[in-house]
Amino acid sequence: MSAAEFPHVVRSDERSWADEAIRKITAEANRSADTHLYGVPLPEQWGIELFIKDESTHRSGSLKHRLARSLFLFGLVNGWIGPGTTIVEASSGSTAVSEAYFARLLGLPFIAVMTRSTSQEKIRLIEDFGGSCLLVDHAAEVYSTAEEVARTTGGHYMDQFTYAERATDWRGNNNIAESIFEQMTQELHPVPRWIVVGAGTGGTSATIGRYLRYHRHDTRLLVVDPENSAFLPSWRDGDPELTTGLPSRIEGIGRPRVEPSFVPAVIDAMVEVPDAASIAAMRHLNRYAQLDAGPSTGTNLWGVWRLIAGMVARGETGSVVTLMCDPGGRYARSHQDDAWLAANGLDPAPYTQVIEHFLDSGEWLEGEWLEPGEWRDLPA
Repeated sequence: MSAAEFPHVVRSDERSWADEAIRKITAEANRSADTHLYGVPLPEQWGIELFIKDESTHRSGSLKHRLARSLFLFGLVNGWIGPGTTIVEASSGSTAVSEAYFARLLGLPFIAVMTRSTSQEKIRLIEDFGGSCLLVDHAAEVYSTAEEVARTTGGHYMDQFTYAERATDWRGNNNIAESIFEQMTQELHPVPRWIVVGAGTGGTSATIGRYLRYHRHDTRLLVVDPENSAFLPSWRDGDPELTTGLPSRIEGIGRPRVEPSFVPAVIDAMVEVPDAASIAAMRHLNRYAQLDAGPSTGTNLWGVWRLIAGMVARGETGSVVTLMCDPGGRYARSHQDDAWLAANGLDPAPYTQVIEHFLDSGEWLEGEWLEPGEWRDLPA
């Protein structure tokens, strides 16, 4: 039996190339220490600890480094990626940056399909890692365009939105949830009461939610969602086909449709975060804890502050963990720029006042903590 007689048979040189590619990716992971888990100071009398896992310290600079590694390994072990395969992705930025890094590691061409609104800093990072960018006008176009590019180039469409929840081993194997729990072992409250994350593909929330259930941890998962995203209304209404048709202004999270990797059943609570609140929390974090983060981290933090406000009001103690998704420097011309905020009608000042008042007094100013329609099935 030969490859010539059976063209679908993988030749030994292709298998050898895949073996070496997997070795390179595994070696890259072994060279990398785990990301830091920072403690953020809170008033001692609250009895609450807050930790932020800094995923921006990955070599490609974001939380998506883990996803990109998993997607490449998934493609390699499935035989979808071989020598010379063009890698194509539909991405708002950070996933594309990380995939461009791994494509360069393997010597493969990479094309990112993204909207024109993507920050210039992210486009430059993709190009610095050897990738190229194909810009489209609307978020809904990225999927079909990426599929077409992969077809015409004979490449592989990574499709993070479909494969994110299955490419990562949610049982363990050094996924982000296992890393959090290992790093928490010596803390006063080693099992968090809550973990707070956003959803872009849905893969991170799916991995963490499944891990919590598999290991029977008494930890709840809160997913925060920016304006215009389909995830929260879909979760609330039980409608997986729900769409908004609107792009998210918080890069990396929020989608106009419910992505295949979003697993609503593993989520304990969701909250919609105003975009201006995300900006306020992002900027406040830099002053409060000297951590320079991007806007999706701000979305996480706004959810964290509201969550902790409820814990303080009820006299609860324990720990809360969230993620720092990428560095704030990637948004110097957008979310960090006052002119950009004004052009987009975003005023973070009132939300900054809410955060500062809460940290000074323990009181949350913006109405009741549990607001109708924003939370569901929240355990006490």
